[in-house]
Amino acid sequence: MFHGARILVAPLDWGLGHATRCVPVIRRLVAHGATPIIAADRSPLALLAREFPELETVCLPGLTIRYSEGASQLWSMARQFPAMVRSVRQEQALFDRLRSDLRLDAVISDQRFGVRGGDLPSVLITHQVYPFTPFAQAALRKLNLRHMARFDRCWIMDEPEAPGLAGELSHGAHLPANTRYIGVHSRLSRPVHPPATRHRVVAVISGPEPQRTLFEQRLTEQLRDLPGQHLLVRGMPGAAGLERTGNLERISHLGSEELAEALTGADLVVSRSGYTTLMDLVTLGRSALIVPTPGQAEQEYLGLIHGRTGRFMVQAQAALDIARALDTLPPAPPVTRTDGTLLESALSDLAGLLR
Repeated sequence: MFHGARILVAPLDWGLGHATRCVPVIRRLVAHGATPIIAADRSPLALLAREFPELETVCLPGLTIRYSEGASQLWSMARQFPAMVRSVRQEQALFDRLRSDLRLDAVISDQRFGVRGGDLPSVLITHQVYPFTPFAQAALRKLNLRHMARFDRCWIMDEPEAPGLAGELSHGAHLPANTRYIGVHSRLSRPVHPPATRHRVVAVISGPEPQRTLFEQRLTEQLRDLPGQHLLVRGMPGAAGLERTGNLERISHLGSEELAEALTGADLVVSRSGYTTLMDLVTLGRSALIVPTPGQAEQEYLGLIHGRTGRFMVQAQAALDIARALDTLPPAPPVTRTDGTLLESALSDLAGLLR
């Protein structure tokens, strides 16, 4: 389909979710004869380089977002908003300098608005068509739609039929003309054989600091006091490997197969309510205790809608009680199997733009 076309794949680097959900897209590009080039920085770059050691990589720095330690992110985001606006122009300038050396035929950007080329077929991956923000939501949604319209194509990573998995984030009455849904995708697949090692609780964390560390500390305190063997996946691909303290193993990162095995073999999964994590869980047919990042409007919204359906248990970070969650385990939801033809159709359309 792609006949060796060199396609840059550039995920946003706020946590690991944007990078991990690019994994199935990169796999399909390779399967169809493309030559993906990975553009990222820090942990997302380390993760994708580990998943695809044979692929070319390039460092494409992004803005480092830092959350507050409190339950509201309003002032933290407001202070950083001017830097967010500047970062789009800065990454556009950096991309313009890199693109000729990389000999690109197309670019796929996951939520990086500055990574596109006016004369280069450019695709945006998103689920945040109508994002929830802690301030000026209506104005920022208009700005978001304006950025989306600058791409040749916008792939919405959700099911076409509302509410899908992202609810109001990805469904609305006035979608831009360049959008198409590509379904729910995960780098994980359910293991064929039962896991060799089982843990009572597997906790998976990532995201901006300091909330990532605060969540890790709270999890560590509770897991050490719970009977059974537990695993904490720290979401830090570049950090040191495995630490064991009593009944708790803490590991910096797990590859796709190892993580799928750990999650399917756990009595209870604990995670953030980030969208990519939810896609992973429904792909594996797992419920979980999900804990929204305090003050992160999107995660709080996703926790609210999925808590109402009973698909997941939801607790606030300040009220985290893993022992109570173990006593009230919900039934596992059915495995969500996305119709792969949605992504295949989008890839075929992209290939047509290259001709």
